[in-house]
Amino acid sequence: MAINLTKGQKIDLRKTTGETLTNFCIGVNWGAIETKGFLGLSKNVIDIDLDLSCVLIDDQNKLCDHLYSPLYRVEVLQQFGLPKGKLVSADGALKHTGDDLAGDTGGDDGLDNEIITVDLSKVDAKVSQIFFFLNNAGKEDFSQIPYAKIRMYEGTPTRVVSEFASYNVAAESQYVNKRSIIMAKLYKRNGEWKFSAIGDPTDDTFLGQTIHKIVKSYL
Repeated sequence: MAINLTKGQKIDLRKTTGETLTNFCIGVNWGAIETKGFLGLSKNVIDIDLDLSCVLIDDQNKLCDHLYSPLYRVEVLQQFGLPKGKLVSADGALKHTGDDLAGDTGGDDGLDNEIITVDLSKVDAKVSQIFFFLNNAGKEDFSQIPYAKIRMYEGTPTRVVSEFASYNVAAESQYVNKRSIIMAKLYKRNGEWKFSAIGDPTDDTFLGQTIHKIVKSYL
């Protein structure tokens, strides 16, 4: 049975069988904003372009790798001292499925909109923490988004075999004026990987700000 995480909760990556979870997906699922039109005869849809990203931190607390959308403009990233976006980590251990620019319409379809696959056996030995975070490329804040959930599961980007843990965010008052969420991290403790649900909303309007915040305040 999947673990429903609460803010700040930390868990081991140990399955009920006693085996350790090493190959899994980190996925985020969210909905577009839908409202009824005139006399309820039509439906207005506002696409929500969230971006799931992650940064890898080494054992010296230095940023050593990243996954975020290649669609981010290089000149803007350079203002934050960041390289161009990419979808595969240098060691090949993490792979991003790419951008979803709209979110679900017509309700939750049960599938994740953006996914990062993880193979912990391939992660570079110097990596000690991996932070996952969401940024809204639009102007809506997370209190307006009907649902957003991060989950960890075994399977593929198109097929969930077994859900291990999940954490729900959005559509709550604490997210008013918040357009970024530092969602969770994988971290190594005594040679074993663990998972922590962070769930901290921020008012960052750009990914570069969120990365700087992680490096400054979460290491």
